[in-house]
Amino acid sequence: MLEHLKAYLQKKVAITDEQFALISDKLKVKHFAKNEMILMKGDVSAHGYFVVEGLLRSYSIDSKGKAHIIQFAPEQWWLSERNGMLYKEASDFFIDAIEDTHAIVVPSDFIVQAANIVPCMNDLNHTILNNAIRFMQKRINMLLSATAEERYLDFIKLYPNLTLRVPQWMIASYLGITPESLSRVRKDLAHKHFKP
Repeated sequence: MLEHLKAYLQKKVAITDEQFALISDKLKVKHFAKNEMILMKGDVSAHGYFVVEGLLRSYSIDSKGKAHIIQFAPEQWWLSERNGMLYKEASDFFIDAIEDTHAIVVPSDFIVQAANIVPCMNDLNHTILNNAIRFMQKRINMLLSATAEERYLDFIKLYPNLTLRVPQWMIASYLGITPESLSRVRKDLAHKHFKP
């Protein structure tokens, strides 16, 4: 399973097999069963996850018990709760497995330690952080100003293989709309002969 992370890293930075062997000694592969809770609100998490196979999600639950999905993490995506990882603070979010999932558990100091051996890992870290910021800025803008159809089309572009893997109510939660609104959007798009 670690070979998947090595292949991912080797696409992004110049890292040899020998260097990966040196930096991967603290990485662990973990299996999460479908619906398994990985992180509870209030927990402090000291690591993130690189998804090898399966699907994770992060979400919050409001005072009325409604779930608000923040992010999905399919294969080759990273998922972490940064308050815990970086600041040792309690999580505001939950993380669970939507499918049976194999993920690599990555300690919070992985990049720092790896950069001592592979300096270009710092550049990768900056790229990942900048992409996360861009993703969240776009997501906030979509939630504030885009129509339900625009949000759904953006979801399909970002997560092209998830429409058949994720229940419709979860997609609606991610989009910030009701399942009924999502159903109307899908019907309207079908009338326009749109195929995801």
